[in-house]
Amino acid sequence: MTIAVQRQRAGLLVIDVQERLAAAMPAELMAALTRNLAVLCEAARRFALPVVVSQQYPRGLGATIAPVEEALAALAPEQLHRFDKLEFSACAAPESTGLWDRLARDQWVVTGMEAHVCVYQTVRQLRERGAEVHVVRDAVASRTADNLATGLALAGRTGAVVTSTEVVVFDLLERAGTDDFKALTKLIR
Repeated sequence: MTIAVQRQRAGLLVIDVQERLAAAMPAELMAALTRNLAVLCEAARRFALPVVVSQQYPRGLGATIAPVEEALAALAPEQLHRFDKLEFSACAAPESTGLWDRLARDQWVVTGMEAHVCVYQTVRQLRERGAEVHVVRDAVASRTADNLATGLALAGRTGAVVTSTEVVVFDLLERAGTDDFKALTKLIR
């Protein structure tokens, strides 16, 4: 397993960052998640990573929150893949059937909510399928600190790498002095 996130292998997965779930999260945690997701979406845009966005039962939990939608709007249409689901794991959703193979990525940068339910179950299934998974701890949330810590610990036990937004961004950058470096480091300051 490679610890580094690699441009040619990675995709970004945004799990269930929806209105009614967001409203139940601690405000400080939600602010960090939103800010970090915007950075990760910009990195995905710059390095042409595919971005997969799931929504859990949107009729009940609402749509993806506006700040994330704004970040997603900057992506090229062919980069963005969306589906709604009832299953907790994004991998178990019938709407995702074939998507993982079509995207041909064996490394997934995982974000979203809730860490101990949909994020964890998705990570577990991605790992079972042989994918390398990087769970971005400052871009996932749960309603309680205990559930967040539990979700991250369980993800780590599957063999996923628990990481941070900055680690992912600098792995993707690989070097300083580029236009991408200047733009992305400005966003993470």
